[in-house]
Amino acid sequence: MTRRPNVLVVLTDQWRAQATGYAGDENVSTPVLDTLAAESVNFTEAVSGTPVCCPARASMLTGQYPLQHGVYINDVELEPTGSTLAEEFATAGYRTGYIGKWHLYGSPDGNYGRRKLPVPREKRFGFEYWKAAECTHNYNSSLYFHGDDPQPKTWPGYDAHAQTEDACGFIAQNSAGEDPYFLMLSYGPPHFPLHTAPQEYRQRYTDAEITLRANVPDEAAQESAQALRGYYAHIAALDDCLAQLLAAVENSGTAEDTIIIFASDHGDMMGSHGIRHDVKVCPWDEAVRVPMLVRYPRRFGREGRTDTSPFDMPDLMPTLLGLCGLPVPGHVTGTDVFGTRPAHRAHSSFLSLPVPILWARSYGFDAYRGIRTATHTYIRTRTSPWLLYDNVADPYQQQNLCGQPEATGLQRDLDAELNHWLADLDDDFAPPETYLHADGLEHYFEVNTPVGTPPADSSITPVGQ
Repeated sequence: MTRRPNVLVVLTDQWRAQATGYAGDENVSTPVLDTLAAESVNFTEAVSGTPVCCPARASMLTGQYPLQHGVYINDVELEPTGSTLAEEFATAGYRTGYIGKWHLYGSPDGNYGRRKLPVPREKRFGFEYWKAAECTHNYNSSLYFHGDDPQPKTWPGYDAHAQTEDACGFIAQNSAGEDPYFLMLSYGPPHFPLHTAPQEYRQRYTDAEITLRANVPDEAAQESAQALRGYYAHIAALDDCLAQLLAAVENSGTAEDTIIIFASDHGDMMGSHGIRHDVKVCPWDEAVRVPMLVRYPRRFGREGRTDTSPFDMPDLMPTLLGLCGLPVPGHVTGTDVFGTRPAHRAHSSFLSLPVPILWARSYGFDAYRGIRTATHTYIRTRTSPWLLYDNVADPYQQQNLCGQPEATGLQRDLDAELNHWLADLDDDFAPPETYLHADGLEHYFEVNTPVGTPPADSSITPVGQ
């Protein structure tokens, strides 16, 4: 039997799709990532349908949507109802490994109590090689646990550098044998704290002029530019890390038969629409759209291409299994982006925030459901339509067409497509408190953030809780 391909998933945290050189961001230099994009299938419309850390990561590993796998807010313990991505690869004979940030063990106290505790073997869901931590963003004194050792260790220096070195070692050690490998390398940056990248990268942006997106209001400009300087410094550091990873894959002699995924769990508003940096959870493109590159030279060659097909986090598991010739379990509800898909799934991605948390509450956002196509975004709350954008004519989503006479037919069609999604996923769009009560999550800190109003410089219209 022909040896199955290796798989390397490089997952970043809070890296929005717009913040790359290949996507046209003139502020940032990402030469290595740009080269990877030029050799990959670049899914330009990829999204994090529920743009929150834990829901996105749980969807990647289960192939399910948040209300199906149960992690629809942060720090809920993932308890899969079927096999996970790594378990499927392990069953198929892959040597599995995970390095970096996990964030799926959860904190049942609702107040981050497990974030510095070791993750038990049974909660690693098929990952054998293990150098990871539940959640830390102290990048220069970053703890991790090695295998079953309950004593925490600390990555030397900037953790992304050390994690990259470890990943390169894993690649070198596991490329020569008969069995392929599946490795996930999960970086913490460019998630905040934003000004903790190594000095050499921070210096590049200390005095740099920052060109802001057109939807950042003047009142938010100074704070956003300063935040972006730190954000871009982290990105520059990760670009150098990526150079090491790609070199390790090439040096292993298995590059043609190694699938490389580069992705992020969600984006960051960074002042767009007057919503401050560090905020995700929103349905706007800055939070929702993520980089998603798929390089597999044996199948696709090294001549890159763009693909405007929908790609959401639940699609990662069936897509990888499909590329490796492995069966997709029946409990998976995402779809293989290279396979045959139902009409609505081939046209749109499903967006949802079943329960508003943290900044969603402080900005006054209600729970929402919606869809994003290559051309439009449509969002509604439980009570009414909320947002409708023409993403081609209005790429910064500044003109809300909801209720406008000229958009009546369009809004009707998108609403019908959203209803198709809701029926497909058996999503009853219940009030947030219904889900929290049913799952015993009402005590969680993030769902009890005081409901407030957006700052005066916000350009969006809030929807009351």
